[in-house]
Amino acid sequence: MDFISLLLVVIGGINWGLIGIFQFDLVAYIFGGQAAVVSRIIYTLVGLAALWCISFFFREHSCLHRGE
Repeated sequence: MDFISLLLVVIGGINWGLIGIFQFDLVAYIFGGQAAVVSRIIYTLVGLAALWCISFFFREHSCLHRGE
């Protein structure tokens, strides 16, 4: 779950970077516009993934301590 959430957040971040720099929404371009059902599902999944990733700030263990 953590990996998928982080992957979706990275995809969302890249998309926002493209919007900010080039005014180009890659998700909307691929899936038929911002109002398209598939685009809205992807935007929703990215938002939910971002909410999940907030929990990373409150976890005691980090990936640096996995080997210990």
